[in-house]
Amino acid sequence: QVQLADSGGGYVQPGGSLRLSCVASGPMSNSYTMGWFRQAPGKEREFVAAFRRNGNRIYYADSVKGRFALSRDNAKNTQFLQMNSLTPEDSGVYYCAIGMGLILSNTRIGAAYDYWGQGTQVTVSS
Repeated sequence: QVQLADSGGGYVQPGGSLRLSCVASGPMSNSYTMGWFRQAPGKEREFVAAFRRNGNRIYYADSVKGRFALSRDNAKNTQFLQMNSLTPEDSGVYYCAIGMGLILSNTRIGAAYDYWGQGTQVTVSS
């Protein structure tokens, strides 16, 4: 059973930065995808970014390109999401997730992921 522990959320003013972390434990296939999603109150969950082990590529939502950066510490099974130039529209609960054997076209689809972290709250407000 894979378990994910995400953390790093908080309260920040517009233009500020936060760094989220997600630590994975348990058996993982060689073709996993590890992603970040977020959900604001009253809105649907949306894709933020993901790393596909098969191909070693990173994907971003258009809304965060150039502001967010995903990185990894493979030795610690940890993935980070550096979030810069935050706006109130970035507020929400952020979740990390892992999908085993995801096809490329499902990379941005939350329902295709198998395991989820508990979520960490990000609030951007003045």
